[in-house]
Amino acid sequence: MSQNKNALIRYKTIDKCLQNKYRQWTLEDLIECCSEALFEYEGRENPISKRTIQMDIQLMRSEKLGYNAPIVVYDKKFYKYEDEDFTITDIPLTETDMNVLTETVSMLKQFKDFSLFNDVSDILQRLEDKIYSEKSHTKPVIYLDKNENLKGLHYLDEIYQAIIKKMVLIITYKSFKSREETKFHFHPFILKEFNNRWFLVGKKKGGQPITNLALDRIISIDYDFNLPYLEEDFNADNYYKDVIGVTVNSGLKARRIELWVDASNAPYVLTKPLHTSQRVIKENEDGSIIVHLFVIPNYEMERLFLGFGSCVEILKPEGLRNRIKKIFQDSISRYEPENSIELNS
Repeated sequence: MSQNKNALIRYKTIDKCLQNKYRQWTLEDLIECCSEALFEYEGRENPISKRTIQMDIQLMRSEKLGYNAPIVVYDKKFYKYEDEDFTITDIPLTETDMNVLTETVSMLKQFKDFSLFNDVSDILQRLEDKIYSEKSHTKPVIYLDKNENLKGLHYLDEIYQAIIKKMVLIITYKSFKSREETKFHFHPFILKEFNNRWFLVGKKKGGQPITNLALDRIISIDYDFNLPYLEEDFNADNYYKDVIGVTVNSGLKARRIELWVDASNAPYVLTKPLHTSQRVIKENEDGSIIVHLFVIPNYEMERLFLGFGSCVEILKPEGLRNRIKKIFQDSISRYEPENSIELNS
């Protein structure tokens, strides 16, 4: 057991002893009670020195732990709380405590649609009540990227339940490329979030490849209780380790991709790597860098590179370099007078 946890057990034990005002507590009594408490949690003897308990009492008295416990000594021997109603479990929240709790509650509430968090919803409510009873008009200072208008979010919990209960789904789906919606059976494995969009990952049939379904393209969900769920040992970490995003092009292997990054963007790429495989090949005198990645090319990777504009250049492989070059050339042609779209004034 960690020393920090041992200390917390001692603090709580001392607190429990001193709340009992019908008994006189010597230092030896507190040592004995703390030893018994640690034995109960650890299952073995854990000798505690007199110096340890004296330091615990000193810390409980101080502001360091936020307790400010009014522990006094009387008759030069016995310990007690000067305020008989005091307990370290009922101390007021500090401003820092309230700010931290406010942000924590705010972040947790973003997952309110998951039944996974149903068990803590009451706790969150009590925390909010406590925070606002102590301090009103607390403004959040942490904002997570989210899109409340994103379609398909109401399916999150339904799909989550289907995954943990191993249920086969009947999904009506319409991709951006399809003119009409389709209906098919689907064996869900995991839910994955990328770039503020949610995807359902699984298979339509046992012999078919893994498929990603965007939740915002799902029209409806039903269940087939007669079709056995496809038991498959799906390891998401291994499946996605060589890609950026969610698209894994089956049959392709990770390729070495070499990039030049200009000086203004080099710090960002160094501190937030484009992929876990990223390695620095060269640091140039002008502050620019050359890095390489080992990834399977996909749509999300291209979108990431294109997002840097002229700040990133694909050096290798030549095929990818030419593809990105053509995309930029086509983009430039869009801005030529003869190709521009007239806007209504």
